[in-house]
Amino acid sequence: MILVFGHTGQVARELARRAPDATFLSRAMADLSDPEGCAAAIRSHNPGAVINAAAWTAVDRAETEEAAATTINAAAPGAMARACADLRIPFVHLSTDYVFDGAGAQPFAPDHPTAPLGAYGRSKLKGEAAVRAAGAAHAILRTAWVFSAHGQNFVRTMLRLGTERDGLRVVADQIGGPTPAGAIAEACLHMTTLLQDDPGKSGTYHFSGAPDVSWADFARAIMAEARLQCGITGITTADYPTPAQRPLNSRLDCSGLAALGLARPDWRAALPGVIAEIRGTA
Repeated sequence: MILVFGHTGQVARELARRAPDATFLSRAMADLSDPEGCAAAIRSHNPGAVINAAAWTAVDRAETEEAAATTINAAAPGAMARACADLRIPFVHLSTDYVFDGAGAQPFAPDHPTAPLGAYGRSKLKGEAAVRAAGAAHAILRTAWVFSAHGQNFVRTMLRLGTERDGLRVVADQIGGPTPAGAIAEACLHMTTLLQDDPGKSGTYHFSGAPDVSWADFARAIMAEARLQCGITGITTADYPTPAQRPLNSRLDCSGLAALGLARPDWRAALPGVIAEIRGTA
């Protein structure tokens, strides 16, 4: 049995579709602000593997609530991983491109030096360190720009605004790989099986969609697929200030996936189905 932390988030919902026999823990059942409670939940369920699909994802709010974000994004997964080490079961954990500073234009390799720009990235980086230190068979999957038919994400926002307005100004100097939540769910399940068979595959991997694109061009693709007559004007990050600084370069080097039997998902192939589901026509 696979135990999943998360219930209503984008990846958790997609995991539920693909692994209906898994056990999913909502916040009411396992609150990540109580790390030892999360570890106790693992021990009580005695699963064959654990996937952590829950996190603090409010990037801007983390700037003023870093301690709370760090408890959820670092202390909790560390406690989970230690429980998994005790039970000798695999632990799969999701991380983010925000652990890097976004400098340059080359994709970041998993072993590239980290340098988060803000509180959210710092909290996720500490979570990675805690997972590694626990000693469990583990996979840390760094991903970026997650989208699906559920939750708060760029595709849903663009569809809503695209039906309300004739034009939108969208950041054009941030580049990354939009990643379908369904593909992340499949990768997580693949890694649990792989680690059960070969704990030596433990490590940090990059998993983001292809091809890399700007937010503005991603928005244009969404409008075209949805057949919305909403023009997209590219702007700079400086034109759209936010409390937390965003990395300009979110490209991730995913070349290590081939050795795992995985490949980068093509977000262009996933986009029509996500839009159809949002519109209720899937």
